[in-house]
Amino acid sequence: MPPGGRSRLRHGLAAWLLLLPLLLAVLPAWAEDGYDLWLRYRPLPDTLAQPYRLQVRSLLAPAATPTQAAARDELLRGLQGLLGHSPALVETIDGEGAVVVGTPASSPAIAALRLPLEKLGQAGYLIRRVSIDGRAATVVAANDDVGALYGAFRLLRLLQTGQPLAGLDLRDAPRVQLRVLDHWDNLDRSVERGYAGQSIWDWHKLPDWLDPRYTDYARANASLGINGTVLNNVNANALSLTAPYLEKAAALAKVLRPYGIRVYLSARFSAPIEIGGLKTADPLDPAVRQWWRGKAEEIYRLIPDFGGFLVKANSEGQPGPQDYGRSHADGANMLAEAVAAHGGIVMWRAFVYSHEQPDDRARQAYSEFVPLDGSFAGNVIVQVKNGAIDFQPREPFHPLFGAMPKTPLMMEFQITKEYLGFATHLVYQGALYEETLEADTMVQGKGSTVARVVDGSLHHHKLTGMAGVANIGSDRNWSGSVFDQANWYAFGRLAWDPSQSARAIAEDWTRMTFGNDPRVVQPVVGMMMASREAVVDYMTPLGLHHLMGRGHHYGPAPWDAGSERADWDPVYYHRADARGIGFDRSASGSDAVAQYAPPLAAEFGDAQRVPEHYLLWFHHVPWDFRMQSGDTLWNELVHRYTRGVDAVKAMRATWAGLSGYVDAGRHRQVADFLAIQQKEAQWWRDASLAYWQSLNRLPLPAGEAPPPHPLSYYRSLSFPFAPGNPK
Repeated sequence: MPPGGRSRLRHGLAAWLLLLPLLLAVLPAWAEDGYDLWLRYRPLPDTLAQPYRLQVRSLLAPAATPTQAAARDELLRGLQGLLGHSPALVETIDGEGAVVVGTPASSPAIAALRLPLEKLGQAGYLIRRVSIDGRAATVVAANDDVGALYGAFRLLRLLQTGQPLAGLDLRDAPRVQLRVLDHWDNLDRSVERGYAGQSIWDWHKLPDWLDPRYTDYARANASLGINGTVLNNVNANALSLTAPYLEKAAALAKVLRPYGIRVYLSARFSAPIEIGGLKTADPLDPAVRQWWRGKAEEIYRLIPDFGGFLVKANSEGQPGPQDYGRSHADGANMLAEAVAAHGGIVMWRAFVYSHEQPDDRARQAYSEFVPLDGSFAGNVIVQVKNGAIDFQPREPFHPLFGAMPKTPLMMEFQITKEYLGFATHLVYQGALYEETLEADTMVQGKGSTVARVVDGSLHHHKLTGMAGVANIGSDRNWSGSVFDQANWYAFGRLAWDPSQSARAIAEDWTRMTFGNDPRVVQPVVGMMMASREAVVDYMTPLGLHHLMGRGHHYGPAPWDAGSERADWDPVYYHRADARGIGFDRSASGSDAVAQYAPPLAAEFGDAQRVPEHYLLWFHHVPWDFRMQSGDTLWNELVHRYTRGVDAVKAMRATWAGLSGYVDAGRHRQVADFLAIQQKEAQWWRDASLAYWQSLNRLPLPAGEAPPPHPLSYYRSLSFPFAPGNPK
């Protein structure tokens, strides 16, 4: 360094340090890139009225276990961010404004209060304003550490969303036992039906490198009460069960464990052949059964709290017990036997359809599983998609719900938007989930809702569950877009309590994500609640379904035909011709309506009584069929397509009006994605109408714009590298 160089360097650094406060003053106080999800913990406004404020001067929270430390650290992080100061950590209450967290076993202060915790179970919690030695305090109490962690997150949510805190006395406990994310993640970090980058699990660097993102993933899930994660794709690779990958899974389990999250693995049914050296995977073969028992013992030595297996078998080419003439119950019970001694469970998926071309794919799961009702082991739960086809923008609830009273059924929702425009379309699926859960199966009369099947109350099952196919990836904002975070959030909230309101959940998410300004909250919640119906309108109105491009499921392709399986093609589902459109599932067609309870079968099976949004799901009707509006089906169909496009235009205008109230980075991304959505909604409308007109030769209703291109143009479009498509 030249003479005087060190001196000049010191003076330069000193000058920068003097300027640093000025630079920070003009830069945004909080960089917003979506990474913080709904756990942003931004300062509450000084103008917040007293009943909505919480005076916190000290925090009395044990940290003797990893879960206790997680709860304490989250409260310190959240309270400092929200209130602008960090509460003092104390061992005894020495003044007003204390927050006391723990269990009767971990906190003498809580034990002395003798709070009514008995009915809260292991995961429930109580939050109450109390007086301790004459000093006002807020208590978060539970029967175990995980419950206290959930309560800590709930207290922070109350603060974030501006809820009144005066006289606080809140008790809550989950209504569903298993609240699980299913990651369709592969060992090469590709994600089937993933639209947010690579898998967050960096298998190559595990077990030695534990990305801090794993802890933030655990925090986000624990804030919702999600208590399980399936690490690998249901189209499983047997290598996931080999020693090197089990060590990697064990490393992840160690990170997730303090947050109450158990690890599960998708098991490939043919693993005894592929990695075990056996010649068969027959579930009744003694050597196969012994192999699985040994594999379970190996897993539990590494992961003592391993949750169990998720299995996709005899569906879409996956191996399964039917390969050996055995039933789904035979296969599930073999695996259940292997994990039973360790407290594990088996989630056996009911998404099945045969290799032969069926008469109606919608009937198959019911036909295969209902005869097996009551034959599954006690630690088996059958995992059923919300609808009988495949995560469509709208489906009637799956007829299996309510039809297997002796078998616990686990709801499977898709959070990632495989059929809903991927990451760029704003579609709040809370409305879809709520619609399904509120649907009445009528199997025990009115009030026999799907939610009551799922939470076990209808048929008195203790083993209950809800799974969501995750939309999480390596993108900085986790889900590919800001609004897709809301679907992860809504799933978690509804998995905890399926009776919650999708609108109320949307409002909480909006407040936690964008703040409590009503000029933002009201229009954003309005957009979210209208968004699902918009996508139904511009993609699959009036009960149409599975019209997406083959394989990748991107964009409209109602003309698509010629697959190796008829039920992979859109033409199989809409059956449109010159005379009419729709799939006849009435008694005169496939009779899929007969799989519902008689009152619903009668309603769904009558074209004059079926809800219009299911009309073409259950009926093939002529183009001039008279709708409730008095218009023809064709005219109504065209209007619905246009209405969907107009709804997206309205969302764009609403969002544009929020540019001064939402940070520039997130506002710009949402605005750009809404522009993509409008363009693609228009594409859906125009391509679909061009195809329908090629069949029915009918003019468009007055005032409706014709497609700008001939049908040949839309049919020529190709998307070989659309994301999330399994190769």
